[in-house]
Amino acid sequence: MSALPTPVRAPESAPPAADVHRTLERCRALVAPALRDAVAGTHPWVGEMAAYSFGWCEVGGAPSRSSGGKGVRQALAVLGAEASGAPGGAAVRGAVAVELVHAFSLLHDDIMDGDEARRRRPTVWKAYGTGPAVLAGDALFALAVETLADAGAPAMRLLSRALRDLVHGQADDLLYASRPWTGPERVRLREYRTMAEHKTGALLGCAVALGAALGGAPPATVAALDRAGRHLGVAFQAVDDVLGIWGDPAVTGKPVHGDLRERKKTFPVLAALDSPTAGRHGRPAAVVRRPVRDRGPDRPGGRPHGDPGGGPAPGGGRPRGPGRRTPGARPRRRTALPARFRDPPRAVSVTPLVKPVADTIRCELAESGTGDSD
Repeated sequence: MSALPTPVRAPESAPPAADVHRTLERCRALVAPALRDAVAGTHPWVGEMAAYSFGWCEVGGAPSRSSGGKGVRQALAVLGAEASGAPGGAAVRGAVAVELVHAFSLLHDDIMDGDEARRRRPTVWKAYGTGPAVLAGDALFALAVETLADAGAPAMRLLSRALRDLVHGQADDLLYASRPWTGPERVRLREYRTMAEHKTGALLGCAVALGAALGGAPPATVAALDRAGRHLGVAFQAVDDVLGIWGDPAVTGKPVHGDLRERKKTFPVLAALDSPTAGRHGRPAAVVRRPVRDRGPDRPGGRPHGDPGGGPAPGGGRPRGPGRRTPGARPRRRTALPARFRDPPRAVSVTPLVKPVADTIRCELAESGTGDSD
């Protein structure tokens, strides 16, 4: 990565966690009024779902005590402006736009992945139904574009490029599920990094670059910050993948097991399979390839994971989200996972699917690192 032009300076060491939290809080406070105003401008029902996704209210509109998200992307936008010598307020429009895009992507991502919980409560599709959640995501996307409509062509180009790359990365992530685990057509770690840069890094890079651009930074600074954010996104996605296997939902607010159940090509699994020591730890590739017949709805609410059905709830209630199987339809092939999946030492003793993969990952991280085998 090329050196950043002045006045941007790289810190000599990482700041203490308390400083990071204070910075995030300061940036959220700066952006919050404009973000709430943007959401208030949409349809009241759609606005309620958007507010629910941000943690501002409960289903029905009652105020919520949920903490919501950390606001990393909006903070990056504010910090991008400040790093370029402008006040943080110059970046507020950009911060609102990237936060709206992020929320939109989460709503749709939860539907595609069938995730039922986020930030310690039901996801939007689980709380309101699949169709309404898709509509709310579309509304957030439209609001993001509207927010930047009068910010000038350079700002819109940054956002449109990030949106294009985000869709590209999400498409690759979904398509990788059909790629083999071994052989010449397997997903390589370099492909994972490209996917992660698009899926996660594009919006992080856009956030900090937008802040710099709106703060009047020269193009070289804007481009350098965009690249830095994209690199950050690769690391961010890799950590998220690790938490998806071994994270504590009570701490992260996110469910575990879903990626393993769907056999997604996540960083820990790819690193394990590409490891030269993989064959010594239980043949993980053979295990993750092995399909397991659906043994019944063992997920909360009795929903077979990954079934994309829909339809009204019993008794005429709110529409169900993904997962309502048509009566008489053939059961989908899926992987049964344990009711609990805590830290790796406990996890490796409770399921034939997770044990070989987790053993390999743990041993590989301890023995030889996670470099690309190519």
